[in-house]
Amino acid sequence: MRDIADRLGISEAAVSFALNGKPGVSEELRTRVRAVAEELDWRPHAAARALADANAHAVGLVLCRDDNSTSGEGFFIQFMAGLSTALENESTALVLQIVPTVAEEVQVYRRWWRERRVDAVVVLNLIRDDPRPDALAGIGCPAVLVAGPYAPPGHVTVSVDDAAAMHRIVAHLIDRGHRRIGHVGGPDELDHAQLRRSSLSAEGRRAGIQTALARTDYTEQAGYRATRALLRRKRPPTAIVFDNEILALAGISAITEAGLRVPDDVAVVSWEDGPICRLSTPQLTALDRSAQQLGRHTSDAVLRLLGRAGAPATSAELQPELLIRASTDAKRLTN
Repeated sequence: MRDIADRLGISEAAVSFALNGKPGVSEELRTRVRAVAEELDWRPHAAARALADANAHAVGLVLCRDDNSTSGEGFFIQFMAGLSTALENESTALVLQIVPTVAEEVQVYRRWWRERRVDAVVVLNLIRDDPRPDALAGIGCPAVLVAGPYAPPGHVTVSVDDAAAMHRIVAHLIDRGHRRIGHVGGPDELDHAQLRRSSLSAEGRRAGIQTALARTDYTEQAGYRATRALLRRKRPPTAIVFDNEILALAGISAITEAGLRVPDDVAVVSWEDGPICRLSTPQLTALDRSAQQLGRHTSDAVLRLLGRAGAPATSAELQPELLIRASTDAKRLTN
C-alpha cells in the first residue's frame, strides 16, 4: 500500500479507502488506485484484513446431500457460479461444505460462526419445520434463504415463483390439448416440492382437468418407477412435468419401454433447463430458472444484508421463462 501511495503521490489512508470501498475518495482516484494495484499485482492479506476489521470476508454455503443422486447437480453448479462470481467482485470468498444431514449442517453453521469463518450464510432447500432459520437467528448469523413462501417471517429470501411457473406450464399443455397432466417431483419435506404439487392441483381444479402426482427421492431409479406407475393408471396422463432434467430422462426411458412416443403419446416438460434438455431427442421443453441469475440475486442480497452494496437487503422473487421445444410440440390432442 505504501508503494501504491508513493506511485500516486497520495496518503496510505487514501489507498486503504480506495481499495476497501470506503467513502472519502473520488471514483476517479479509486479507479487509479485499483489500476496501480493490478499493475503491482497487489492483493489484500486475508488474515490481516480479518484482524483489522473483524470480518471474515467470506460467505458460507452448505449443501446437504444424503443420497447418491446426480439430480440437481447442474443447478447447484450454475447457482454457485453466479453466487461466487458476484461475491468475488466484492473481494468476498465463498466457503463450501457438503454434509449428509440437516443436523450436521446446523453444526457447521455454529462452528463457522463461533470461529468467525464467515460473515453470513446462504441456505438452500428449506424443509418442513426446518430448524436452520431459527438456529441461525439464535446465534446471530446473518442469512439469506433461497426459499419459497414457506420461509419463516423475518428473514431475507430469494426465490423463484414456482406457482407462476406451474401456471405457465399447465397453460401451455392445455393449449396443446392435454387434459390429464402428471407430475414427478421430490419428497414431501422439501418446501419447493410441496409448492409445485399444490400449484399443479390448484391449476387442475381451476381448469377442470385431471392431475396425478408422484413423489421421488430425486434418484434416476425413483423417477423411472414413478413414471411407470403413472402410465399404468386407468387413465394415464398425456403430459408429465418432471422436477429436473435427470428425472425427465428417466421418465422418457419408462415411456419408451411402455411402447409410447414423446411427444405424440406423452408430452414431457423439465422443471430445469440445461445442456441435457437441448441435446435430448426430442429436445425437452423446459423451465429456464436461470440458476446463475438466482445466484447473482442471492449474492446481491447477502452483500446488502452485510451493508456492502447499496440499499438494505429485501426479499426478491424471480419469474422463470418456459422454453418450448419438441417434447411438447405434437399435434393438438382431441381427448
